[in-house]
Amino acid sequence: MSPKVISLSGLIPVVLLLFAHLNNPHTSFLRALLDLATPSLPFHLLTVGYFSNDHCLPDEYNPLCDDFPPDFPPPDMAETSIFCVDPNGCCDFTKVQDAVDAVPRSSHKRNVVWINKGIYFEKVTVPATKPNITFQGQGFDLTAIAWNDTANSSHGTFYSASVTVFAAGFVAKNISFINVAPIPRPGAVDAQAVALRIGGDQAAFWGCGFFGAQDTLHDDRGRHYFKECFIQGSIDFIFGDARSLYENCRLISIADPVPAGVRTITGAITAHARESDGDNTGYSFVNCSIGGTGRIWLGRAWRPYSRVVFAYTLMSDIIASEGWNDWNDPSRDQSVFYGEYKCTGDGANLAGRVPYSLKLSDEQALPYLNTSYIDGDRWLKPYCDSLISA
Repeated sequence: MSPKVISLSGLIPVVLLLFAHLNNPHTSFLRALLDLATPSLPFHLLTVGYFSNDHCLPDEYNPLCDDFPPDFPPPDMAETSIFCVDPNGCCDFTKVQDAVDAVPRSSHKRNVVWINKGIYFEKVTVPATKPNITFQGQGFDLTAIAWNDTANSSHGTFYSASVTVFAAGFVAKNISFINVAPIPRPGAVDAQAVALRIGGDQAAFWGCGFFGAQDTLHDDRGRHYFKECFIQGSIDFIFGDARSLYENCRLISIADPVPAGVRTITGAITAHARESDGDNTGYSFVNCSIGGTGRIWLGRAWRPYSRVVFAYTLMSDIIASEGWNDWNDPSRDQSVFYGEYKCTGDGANLAGRVPYSLKLSDEQALPYLNTSYIDGDRWLKPYCDSLISA
């Protein structure tokens, strides 16, 4: 996304926390990272039972694996295969990408990549030939995949993601995706840095974290579901042309703070890229919360038919009174679909909104309020489906 809007704050605390964690893995880097953000609502994480990162490989001794349950990972089943990843060598794989590479092509089974706690500093790709993969971490404040590419270093924003998923049927549970590249300064060119790009259809993210600054989450193509996720960024930090439902998610801005009375815009949450009126895409945020720093827009029109809805969402006073932006192209005012429905908080006052935004009626809001918006009844399975635990 173009950086022409806006000034930013630094990701230096993120990098320092990362290396502090690597030097002392008993600290929770991600928990400390969460503490940097201003809370908006009580946030109850989806969790699974966590057990020690220790597993005895046969024929060799690793003291770090003494307490790992001897019967883990469980054996493969008719419908599920398990690929165990541990940074200390207590599983078959120490890198996430190696586990993905081991998954058979075009598998009809659910292939669970069980990822033990730790930060995996690697760039990961799930190709379109590897459908039905689950990344299962041990808590989004305990397990993370991180990398530091930018649009410049990777030859384009779309290629800068720490984790890229092109496969259909991808699921992630209790894990974080991080881009630790420095936050771009005002006017910086090609400094966008994506944490995760999801371009496969029918993807679900449960209790996950997405940490970055400009262009954190590339919600690119397909139908996607995000439940109780933590998404941090500054400019256009959720962008793309997917059809996605975000439920009970926390959206945290780290854009530059703005003194009281100053109307400078320092960030934006969404930049949806719907190209035409016939495209069935858009983002819906239901029962979410917005907090953090800056003076930001709910969204700006990356493409002429950009579509975003916020419903039942708690908005702090960082939301600018106008709410939305047409990418400085008035011709888009007639084609965008920007709606709000029964939102609360100091940032939810509709009195000063741009004239092309909508206060949705019950009838207008209804299609966006549940998983039917993403055809979830056809593909979305419950959180506990194929969940691997001790």
